[in-house]
Amino acid sequence: MSDKKISSSRKHHLKSLMLAIAKSLLEQEVKDIEVERKRYMSETCQPLSLPGSMQALQELCRELHHKIDVTDEERYDLEMKVNKCAKEIEDLNIKVIDLKGKFKKPVLRKVRMSADQMLGALLGSKHKVSLDLRANLKQVKKEVKEEDKELRDVGDWRKNIEDKSGMDGRKKMFETEA
Repeated sequence: MSDKKISSSRKHHLKSLMLAIAKSLLEQEVKDIEVERKRYMSETCQPLSLPGSMQALQELCRELHHKIDVTDEERYDLEMKVNKCAKEIEDLNIKVIDLKGKFKKPVLRKVRMSADQMLGALLGSKHKVSLDLRANLKQVKKEVKEEDKELRDVGDWRKNIEDKSGMDGRKKMFETEA
């Protein structure tokens, strides 16, 4: 059927048939709902029989008022349960939103521990070997630089300043710079 194209008149005919079938199904559904409603009402509600005497009418009214009170209490109880559940749901939603929010990171304190204490804390009682991390470090000897030697030769800084004070000191200072 996909190879052949349907003519527009055939297409309109099929469309009108589908609409007619849908209309009849909807009408049937409405009739079924009405029949179900009548059946339910006949089962649940008894036909009203009005008694002729005044006393019987008053008794009927009392009975109806009592039934109304019972159903109103049930409605109130159910309404309170629904409100309570709605409040709990709202509180839980607020908690979920709070948990999804940003957390403040706690301030971390500096802890001084030796390597043995750290391994003991991490591994617990299994750790028995003590480590000396300083033993594994490389030994580096300081080399004395030439600049350091010159500084040592200069000696006391006060003496150096006294030499440069006055006009003679200024003259020496310019001579050494040039």
